[in-house]
Amino acid sequence: VQLQASGGGLVQPGGSLRLSCAASGRTNSYYAVGWFRQAPGKDREFVAAIRWAGVATNYADSVKGRFTISRDDASDTVYLQMNSLKPDDTAVYYCAARATLTPLPLPKKIHDYAYWGQGTQVTVSS
Repeated sequence: VQLQASGGGLVQPGGSLRLSCAASGRTNSYYAVGWFRQAPGKDREFVAAIRWAGVATNYADSVKGRFTISRDDASDTVYLQMNSLKPDDTAVYYCAARATLTPLPLPKKIHDYAYWGQGTQVTVSS
């Protein structure tokens, strides 16, 4: 199981970015893929998650209405569309996968996800 995050960069407040998480390996064993972020000096926190097979999603309150998580089955890629970005969104963003089935809503805790990719830096600044 490998996860490759990309798409980060520098964007002005109010701007948009789309992050990608390319999955490889035994992707048919996935249950959910999530995005987390970690700002300097802060704990890693949940951002959004999507069920690997299905339509269920879950979002942190801080990003609801601004961020959208989606999945492309043909390429085994999960996207995080980030709109109306704020300086507080500045962080390293990580994607992670969970293989174990669990009742909805999709989990939000770090320890609920066993597989992690490397991070991609998102900086929101004027």
